[in-house]
Amino acid sequence: MNYKNILISILLGTTVATGIFLAGKVNNSTEALSALIIPKPIELPNFYLLDQANEPVTADTFRGQWDLVFFGFTNCPDICPTTLQTLTTVKHELKKAKSKTLPRIVLVSIDPQRDTPTILGKYVGHFGKNNLAVTGKIDEIIKLTSALGIYFEKTTVDDENYSVNHSAAVLLINPDAELSALFSAPHLLANYVNDLPVIIGDR
Repeated sequence: MNYKNILISILLGTTVATGIFLAGKVNNSTEALSALIIPKPIELPNFYLLDQANEPVTADTFRGQWDLVFFGFTNCPDICPTTLQTLTTVKHELKKAKSKTLPRIVLVSIDPQRDTPTILGKYVGHFGKNNLAVTGKIDEIIKLTSALGIYFEKTTVDDENYSVNHSAAVLLINPDAELSALFSAPHLLANYVNDLPVIIGDR
């Protein structure tokens, strides 16, 4: 079975119906309810980007902690802020439940033309402390998205404006800088609160 093909299909939204069905299941399961766990985690590629403080971001940046990574952009009208707010609430609920591990929230911009480190830093700051914002040269971003099966495409809105269509999945990166699991839309709080401790090993 080609798990990379499965990954790409899910990122393009082919399992939305399954996500809706699973939303009705009971929490506190000893198994993941909605996350796709990658049987053989995918190693992050070599890339060079920047964080909100203009410090280098490479695969090594993702070593040593669990990360919830979302690819989006600050001009996104709905999906991006809604998803980031959900992840913020997830961390809050995990903390209330006294989970040992609270994943870091990471936003990787797929609109580096407008998303400077300063703009991204202010944006992720609205969703709590210790979040990581990532931007840089488009070629370096493509290295990362291609390896992880993330889709994005600039679309013209009018003569002066554009938007960016993109995958809505959230990726879970393990402390070895590997893609360990992913959550496809719709992003439901109950699924994250159940699945993350299962995958990370807090349950």
